[in-house]
Amino acid sequence: MTENVWTRWPSREALLPESVSRPRRLLTLTVRLVVFGMLLWGALTSSRLHGWGSAAAAVGLVGAVCAAWGFFRTTLAHRLRPSLALVAVLLAIAAAAQSVGFAVPALVVWCGCAVVALERMPLAAALPVTSAALASYAVVSDDAWLTTAATAGGLVLAGYVLRLDAEARGSAQRLLDQERAARAAEAESAALAERARIAREIHDVLAHSLSAQMVHLEAARLLIERDADRQQILDRVVAARGMARDGLAETRQALSALRGDLTPLEDFLSQLVETAQGAAEITITGERRPLPAEASQAVRRVAQEALTNARRHAPGAGVRVRLDYGAREVTLDVRDSGGPPGEATGSGGGYGLLGMRERAELLGGSLRAGPGEEGFVVTLKVPV
Repeated sequence: MTENVWTRWPSREALLPESVSRPRRLLTLTVRLVVFGMLLWGALTSSRLHGWGSAAAAVGLVGAVCAAWGFFRTTLAHRLRPSLALVAVLLAIAAAAQSVGFAVPALVVWCGCAVVALERMPLAAALPVTSAALASYAVVSDDAWLTTAATAGGLVLAGYVLRLDAEARGSAQRLLDQERAARAAEAESAALAERARIAREIHDVLAHSLSAQMVHLEAARLLIERDADRQQILDRVVAARGMARDGLAETRQALSALRGDLTPLEDFLSQLVETAQGAAEITITGERRPLPAEASQAVRRVAQEALTNARRHAPGAGVRVRLDYGAREVTLDVRDSGGPPGEATGSGGGYGLLGMRERAELLGGSLRAGPGEEGFVVTLKVPV
């Protein structure tokens, strides 16, 4: 054994009564009360003592109970010197009881000190206490030496078994506390992740839309100050109104996503293609299945942004949308056929492919955007 084993206290969890089951606590309390009652009754009704002698015996018994209670408290607090002092008081009370003829109470106290010292104290301190208690018991015992030795060995074994049992219960209690702490941390982490997801949704939906509206409204204000043509001012106001309308629709969609109340991804893409300007078609391959909310939202946002960019920069160009359900990932491919450059004044949400790329990377996927053989190609891959 190492030095730490000899000087280590049993853990507080092992010594606390909370680690003991309720039936076991009730049984222990019942046994203690019965033993105390029998000893007190014997002291008060003994034929050897009368009057003040019986009262002194009762006081000594109550003092032993108080010392035992203090010993339990000091060992729980891991205070060695007070614990040794209290157990010395108990041994002295037992010796005094033996000297006046109360052999049974003395034997109970000696044997109890031997057992609880092994159960609740460091082994380096418990072994001398146990040795002193059992030596006192052996000196006054009338049994044969073999019986006395077997009894002493049984008490030592009982104390050590109780110590191991308490340590096992303490370890189980610590593991339970750690599991509860881990569950609480997991719940807090999930709540923080959900808050981050909501923050991304709000940012994607509102921040870009509002900033684009501000640009058009500021342009309208400048045109008014310069007494510009009425139609130019009206165009800016109409563009801002369209962005506000689209932003409101996107906000409602985001709230539906947060509530888990989304339309199927295939239906959403089909509606998106139907409302797109110019010729657009959609192809869906692979085994269709529900996607996690984050992955589904990423696909929807990238499809919206890609179609908006095609409408802005290549008006009238044909657009092909392909959604492929793979075994481990979903791939969205949006490509246009190219066309004459258009003025970027559409009323799309304007999320930006940079933000979509960051969203894909957060999910462990990737987004590539760049010129293709004919026009512009956007490819999103999200693991599922």
